[in-house]
Amino acid sequence: MKRVVVAIIFVMVTLTAKAQSYVGFLTDNYSGVHGVIANPANIADSRFKTDINLIGASGFFANDYVGVGFSELTGSDFEFDTDANLYLTDNNNFSGNIDIMGPSFMFNVGKTSSIAIFTRARTILTGNEFNGESIDDLDDSIDESQDFMVNEGDFYMSGNGWAEIGLTYAQVLLNNEQHFLKGGLSLKYLQGFGNAYVTGKNVTIDYDADGATLPDSSTSGTLESTGDLYYGRSGDYDDDDYDYEVPDANGFGFDLGVVYEWRPDYDKYVVKGADGETSVMKNKNKYKLKLGLSLTDIGAVKYKGGLIDNYNINNTITQEDYDNIEDSEDLQNLYTFVQSNADINAKLPTALHFNADWNIKNHFYLNLNTDLTLRSSGENTMRTVNLVSLTPRFESKWFSFYVPISGYQYSGLQIGAGLRAGPLYLGSGSIISTFTRSEIKGADVYAGLKIPVYYGQPKDSDGDGIPNKEDGCPKKAGPIENNGCPWGDTDGDSVLDNEDQCPDKAGPVENNGCPWVDTDGDTLLDNEDQCVDVAGPVENNGCPWPDSDGDSVFDKDDDCPNEMGTVANNGCPEPVVTEEVQKSLNAYAKTILFTTGKSTLKDESTPVLVDIISILNEYPNAKFTVEGHTDSIGSVVTNQKLSEQRAQAVLQFLVKGGISPSRLTAIGYGESKPIATNMYKDGRQKNRRVEINLAQ
Repeated sequence: MKRVVVAIIFVMVTLTAKAQSYVGFLTDNYSGVHGVIANPANIADSRFKTDINLIGASGFFANDYVGVGFSELTGSDFEFDTDANLYLTDNNNFSGNIDIMGPSFMFNVGKTSSIAIFTRARTILTGNEFNGESIDDLDDSIDESQDFMVNEGDFYMSGNGWAEIGLTYAQVLLNNEQHFLKGGLSLKYLQGFGNAYVTGKNVTIDYDADGATLPDSSTSGTLESTGDLYYGRSGDYDDDDYDYEVPDANGFGFDLGVVYEWRPDYDKYVVKGADGETSVMKNKNKYKLKLGLSLTDIGAVKYKGGLIDNYNINNTITQEDYDNIEDSEDLQNLYTFVQSNADINAKLPTALHFNADWNIKNHFYLNLNTDLTLRSSGENTMRTVNLVSLTPRFESKWFSFYVPISGYQYSGLQIGAGLRAGPLYLGSGSIISTFTRSEIKGADVYAGLKIPVYYGQPKDSDGDGIPNKEDGCPKKAGPIENNGCPWGDTDGDSVLDNEDQCPDKAGPVENNGCPWVDTDGDTLLDNEDQCVDVAGPVENNGCPWPDSDGDSVFDKDDDCPNEMGTVANNGCPEPVVTEEVQKSLNAYAKTILFTTGKSTLKDESTPVLVDIISILNEYPNAKFTVEGHTDSIGSVVTNQKLSEQRAQAVLQFLVKGGISPSRLTAIGYGESKPIATNMYKDGRQKNRRVEINLAQ
């Protein structure tokens, strides 16, 4: 039995594969229509105008039961019993698949959407929860006539083959410069080719080497077993000649996914056309980091009219019965058998995929991918193998090379290599480890041909980095901000329009191409005006004269620029009329002489009056009273009138001498304010006087 199990497993490696299809190739941004296998969102904003797959195939196998060296496996003298290494546990598993991708293509619908139509033929075979220790010990014990007891419990094996015709639609969901998001959905029609499964429930086996006594008194072994075995399959073979017929089996499935890209250098890939509209370079990968998340193979194939055999193996058989078991009819004769007819659902190997792709620099990338099965072990349930893969790669439009380093469930760490060269793609996720290790527990390989139609590098005749179709001047190099045209000089002032703040008016270079203006309207142009926003005289370079002390007298006219004064005093503070000055004025005034009995000034009074004018000019803001006085000779009325006339005569002389009349007041006091007695001649002479006093 051990030889049978081992042989079955290694036959499957040549017949099966899917879960981890095209390992390494699917990380490539130039995998084209194949991208829908991992994530249907991949085809949106791709590097292809269209991509046509002609034929491609991928095969995969992994197990944790048996390992062999590649050279031993391919040798002519290979023997399982001696050359295979068994790794026996109470929970051994295997998984394998084949994925053939037939004629398929993708193309873009507008600027943000893409569609793919694909065809695939797939088979998958899985086995879970086998007790490898029991299988090996049971076979050895029976061969060597030794007692043995095994509790196998539950185990599962299933296989399914089907074809898919799928339609994928992918759409850009967000394009916010640095942040880019796209989503996709694949709908698949499924046609089943064949399905079979074997399930064991509570299986136990007890072998007694001397359990039966034969007629000749010799003994023979007995095999006591309990539990149930279920064998279900689609009814696709004629019982007599085994002619294959396509079963009545179909179903629907779907995949969905999203992809996020971080594009920190987004501006490098934006082209502004002559019409002012912007476009993004289609032929370039624009991301620094790309993250993808997808669910695949959601659905099932329903096989109508399937057959289900149920064997209740609660029985004890002899060694001879065991040795004579060749087919199912022999089993039916030994155990309770019931066959039923019912529809069978073969569930697809639903899986969750996460992918992170980092653009290290230019053409070099590092990819992290995980595949996680969402199916648990069960009757007629297909499961993918869990996988974590790290893949460095070199990627360009016509050539890519990748080295996936993967940790596979069941078969462990494997290292592979793959390449894409134009229409050819081939590789393996395990080829390096297969040829460098002493033994392997799994392997995979893929190859195919396609017709890729890439977005080309846009033609740029003038070499300014702007494609001709977006270039306003395709034969003259110019900056992107001027639609690819060289900057002109519209006003001919030798300042190019991109730097000319007044492109339609000639102006000097030092004023950024604008003519000089007179901002403050003081007739001095701004280039010569040291105070362009405040009007000022030309002689002060366009600036207003300063008035440092704020006395309304500009510094240029202010004799005291740092000390507040008066306009009349040329900006200096007014002098104070002191008591000494007052005495000096009156001393002068007392020497003013008049003709006796009249108000006529004598000529000898002129120098005195001139001196008085000089003193008054020293106090330009001071006001004075000119007071006339007489002695008591004559009538009071006559004396009063004479004093007024004499005061007025002095005032007029002072006004004619330049003193403002507003500063002077003439008053006559007659004989009312004597300063000496009028009884004597000397006293009367002192009383006949003029006084000039500071007005209070």
